[in-house]
Amino acid sequence: MIPFSVLDLAPVTEGSNTTQAFANTLDLARRAEQLGYTRYWLAEHHNMPGIASAATAVLIGHVAGGTSTIRVGAGGIMLPNHAPLQVAEQFGTLVSLYPGRIDLGLGRAPGTDHPTARALRRYFDSADAFPQDVAELLAYFEPATPEQPVRAVPGAGIEVPVWLLGSSLFSARLSAAMGLPFAFASHFAPDAMDEALALYRRDFRPSARLPSPYAMLGVNIVAAESDAEAKRLFTTQQQSFINLRRGRPGLIPPPIDDIETYWTPTEKFGVERALACAVIGSPDTVKEGIEAFVARHRPDELMVTANVFDHEARCRSFALVAEVKKRLAAAR
Repeated sequence: MIPFSVLDLAPVTEGSNTTQAFANTLDLARRAEQLGYTRYWLAEHHNMPGIASAATAVLIGHVAGGTSTIRVGAGGIMLPNHAPLQVAEQFGTLVSLYPGRIDLGLGRAPGTDHPTARALRRYFDSADAFPQDVAELLAYFEPATPEQPVRAVPGAGIEVPVWLLGSSLFSARLSAAMGLPFAFASHFAPDAMDEALALYRRDFRPSARLPSPYAMLGVNIVAAESDAEAKRLFTTQQQSFINLRRGRPGLIPPPIDDIETYWTPTEKFGVERALACAVIGSPDTVKEGIEAFVARHRPDELMVTANVFDHEARCRSFALVAEVKKRLAAAR
């Protein structure tokens, strides 16, 4: 069976705070390590009260320091918000502290709204320079030369696995051209998934970093003892998407019994389209859903995310998914 990994946004739930969110993140990472997940990635978002992973590199260090074997990384660092040199130094530092365990995923979106993006970027106002920034960042990880005027310290000569992330053909095309692994954000923007995967695999050029294409897909998976309970837990994610689209992002809400009373038909259509890559249900239902998803899209790895309000229920969901993975592996 292909590897399963975890995507975490360090959710801040109603009635809680960021300190508790970070404690939950580390606890989930430790459990994911014990359950056999391959990676634990954290995503950069800004000005969103319910997401505490804005200082992504700092949180990666916290998680890596509290675990032993699981790979920890960024899914991702939004490169237009940062100078490539600073990112190289941050991840050169992380790899020096935790050799062989750090991943750097790069995205070209701001991870926030327009006013916050302007506040973050300050000196430039678009992601048009993303390919050049990626090339500059990769160059900082190469061994430094005597005539090189600027070098990443630490960073130069350090092996840092770099991924490109995206939800469009742009990043698929760039990943293929640069010979990098590609992670598609199908867990919230699946529309271009099939076309992007086909383009990436068709146009991939082998590189010193990667000899053949490697694609990871994000998928929402909420597992519980019954289909009904899993669907109820999933209403937290559905509410969060609706609140964001209404322009009222807030703390992560508790689940509700009837989501139909919360959204309008138009909102329902939009949210169900955005969250189309979702497997929700009991272990048997989740097993069938994962089998179908993998058979159809043939990912090299799955990045599992679950925005569940209750921490223990969230951990239980990931544990059930790990059990399903074992069942799928045994059946092969």
